[in-house]
Amino acid sequence: MTRKTKMHELRDYIIIGLAMIEGSIGLNLFLLPNHITMGGVGGIASIFCWGFGIPASVTYLALNVFLLLIAFRILGWKFCAKTIYGVAIFTAVTRFIEIHTVGMTPLLHDQPFMATVIGAFFMGSSAGLGLGCNGSTGGSDTVAAMINKYYNISLGHAIMVCDLLIITSSYLVLRSWEMVIYGYVCLFVVSLTVDHVVNAMRRSVQFFIISDKYLELSAAINTTAERGCTVMDGHGCYSGKDVHMLFVLARQRESQKIFRLIDEIDPTAFVSQSSVIGVYGEGFDRFKVSKKISLSKR
Repeated sequence: MTRKTKMHELRDYIIIGLAMIEGSIGLNLFLLPNHITMGGVGGIASIFCWGFGIPASVTYLALNVFLLLIAFRILGWKFCAKTIYGVAIFTAVTRFIEIHTVGMTPLLHDQPFMATVIGAFFMGSSAGLGLGCNGSTGGSDTVAAMINKYYNISLGHAIMVCDLLIITSSYLVLRSWEMVIYGYVCLFVVSLTVDHVVNAMRRSVQFFIISDKYLELSAAINTTAERGCTVMDGHGCYSGKDVHMLFVLARQRESQKIFRLIDEIDPTAFVSQSSVIGVYGEGFDRFKVSKKISLSKR
């Protein structure tokens, strides 16, 4: 592993750790004590907690161990290592909050809608940050990641499909359709937040750079920013001169580094930057297409 790869891995683990703390706060301070059901393993753990008195941390850990055994073959050890790390932190923080909030009045106990929205935002951003760093909070996030590996399906939508049944089944314990409806609201907010966070972390940009120092710029972008460049020959209609234009694709978080290189080498360069919907290929996302097998009749 290179130094840059190690730094990326360290950054991922730090973000996952903070995300798990955030998610545990959302579940244990806003959703669970206010009897608001969420989806996934957290939702199942909540139902077992309300119905049988089993601590949510125990059910959460047991179910995730089972799912991770399945995910290991599909997603690889890197994803599972980060997910195990995330599940461990989530479980530990959940247990800590369970012990230290016994007998306390739940936050926003008289405002269930606000508790639903805030708790769902915490859980959604936690799941999105984890998935964006190639890890997860476990549970339905792991199932969604397995689906998303082979099919171009929104992570938020995949999680929503997995969680609808869990939230509906909470009626068997709560005996309140009002709380089930709050659960649906929670699911909607979580799915939107997951998609927003994941897309923000994976957003890409493209640059068109016209400069007389295009060779120096391309060399600097290749070595310093570690992004490829394509040189396009053009003709300026206003100036009447032949020009050389660089075409560059990069992650949005890398755009400032590219702008700094341009400013250092050729501050007079003409630069156009725009967001792109998706970039597929080496260094970006992989193609995800459904494979259909057509059988000819004989």
